[in-house]
Amino acid sequence: MNLARYLRPTTVAIDDVRPALWTGAGDAQPQPTAEGSHPAVLLEQYKIYVEMADRVSARRGLTNTFFLTLNTIIVTAFGTLWKDEPRASTWFLAIPAVALLLQCVAWFWILSSYRQLNSAKYIVIGALEERLPASPYWRAEWTALGRGKDPSRYWPLTHLEQWIPVSFAVVYIGAFIVVVSA
Repeated sequence: MNLARYLRPTTVAIDDVRPALWTGAGDAQPQPTAEGSHPAVLLEQYKIYVEMADRVSARRGLTNTFFLTLNTIIVTAFGTLWKDEPRASTWFLAIPAVALLLQCVAWFWILSSYRQLNSAKYIVIGALEERLPASPYWRAEWTALGRGKDPSRYWPLTHLEQWIPVSFAVVYIGAFIVVVSA
């Protein structure tokens, strides 16, 4: 198994999504009505799908809040309880240290999964916007942000948030090394 494959972000091209998006007669484009507007069904599906993408982002935020709170409580508890050096062997800390590292790994993979899910959702949103009169996300906003490739214009939150569990894991490893070597 190639670990780098799971660590680097990958997304599918919009060209791969288009054929799978439309039902019926292949890639049949919705036809405008007599008034010149696109069908209301397409607009309603777009609204629902954008709401679903927003809910995934909200769940990701709640996940971050949960893990950040959990880790803050753990660090605070260790700091409070470690006033006096424990009498037991410091190697007994290996079990909670491993548990904490596994929790950080789980947090990292959950964030990665949310990132992949939202990336796919926004590509589908872009494909839907191609059939609407305007493309506020796919063409306008995402282009204005440099498609996330220029950090001076926009640094995607998903790139930053994955450093939080990594930083906690580094702190836990460092603390374990300090305690065991003391």
